[in-house]
Amino acid sequence: MLDKRSLVLLKTLVERYIAEGQPVGSRTLSRYSGLDVSPATIRNVMADLEDLGFVTSPHTSAGRIPTPRGYRLFVDSLLTVQPLPSEAVQALESKLDTSDPQRLIASASRLLSDLTHFAGVVMAPKRSTAVRHIEFLSLSERRILMILVSTDGNVQNRILIPDKAFSATELAEAANFFNQNYAGRTLDEVKQAIQDELKALRQDVIALMNAALEAGSAALSEAEDQCVLSGEGKLLEVQDLSANLDRLKRLFSIFEQKTELMQLLALGQQSQGVQIFIGGESGVMPLDECSLVTAPYEVNGRVVGTVGVIGPTRMAYDRVIPIVDITAKLLSSALSYH
Repeated sequence: MLDKRSLVLLKTLVERYIAEGQPVGSRTLSRYSGLDVSPATIRNVMADLEDLGFVTSPHTSAGRIPTPRGYRLFVDSLLTVQPLPSEAVQALESKLDTSDPQRLIASASRLLSDLTHFAGVVMAPKRSTAVRHIEFLSLSERRILMILVSTDGNVQNRILIPDKAFSATELAEAANFFNQNYAGRTLDEVKQAIQDELKALRQDVIALMNAALEAGSAALSEAEDQCVLSGEGKLLEVQDLSANLDRLKRLFSIFEQKTELMQLLALGQQSQGVQIFIGGESGVMPLDECSLVTAPYEVNGRVVGTVGVIGPTRMAYDRVIPIVDITAKLLSSALSYH
C-alpha cells in the first residue's frame, strides 16, 4: 500500500510523462504535484517507487518513467475519466456507416483509429452459417453456378464442376428439395442429414449436394473476417514504437497473424465494460510498449464482440477510454436496430 503522498507523486509523474514523453525529474514533480515537500523528499519517494517496480530510471536521465506496473496502478486507481459530452457523442454517431452490418463494423474500426490516432480494431460477431436459400444455375454442360444466401443476408457464389451433367430441371428440383427441407439449418446439420436421411435420393444428387455444402462452407468461412483492423500505419508515427525496428516488426506480425490479437479481444469480450491490457501483463501480447483498451458490444442484449484501440503504453488513457466506451455503445445500438 502506498501513502497518499506517494500516490499523488506517481499520478503526477505518469501524467507528465504521457503529456511530454520525457523522463520526469523531481523539479517537475514539485511544480505540478501541488505538494509542499522538498526535492529531497520527492527523490526518496521516487526511490521507493522504483524499488516497488512502479517507475524506472532510463540510463540517459536522472528522471523517471512509469513501468507497466505503474501504468496499471494509475489506470486502476488514480485516473479520472470524464464521459464525452452529448454533442461529441452525436458527432461520433453521425460518422458510423449504418447501411449494413459489415460496413458498420468497418466504419467503427476506422472511427476508433481516426479519433485516437492509433490502431482501431473490432472483433466482429461470428456469422451465422445457417442457409436461407440455395440456387443452382447451369453455365455449361459441366459447370454449375451455386448461389447461397445465409440467414444473416450474406450472399456467396461458387462454381461447381460435378462428375455428371445435370439438366436445368434436375438442378431446379435439387434446389427446391434443399430449400423445402433444410432452409434455416446450419451447413453442418445439413451435411449430417444428407448422410443419414437421404438414402432415397440418387447418388449423383447426393454428390451434388455434398459439393455444394463444401463450397458453401468454404465461401462463408472466407467471407468471415472476424477481426477488422484500421489505422495500424498510424503507429509508425508513434516515436515510442517506431524508434525500435524489431519492436515494430513484432507488433505488425501480431497484426498479420491476428491470433494473439483475437485472444486479447476475446478476453475483453468477457468484461463488463472497458478493460485495459498494459504491456505484456496479459501473457498474450508480448510487447511492454503497447496497450490495448477494449470494450464489449452487444446485439439485442447479448455480447457478440469487442472494440478496441491499440497504441503505446504512453497514451492519454483519460481520452481513449471514453472513445472506446461510447463506440461500443453506439455499435451495440446500431447493430441491434439492424
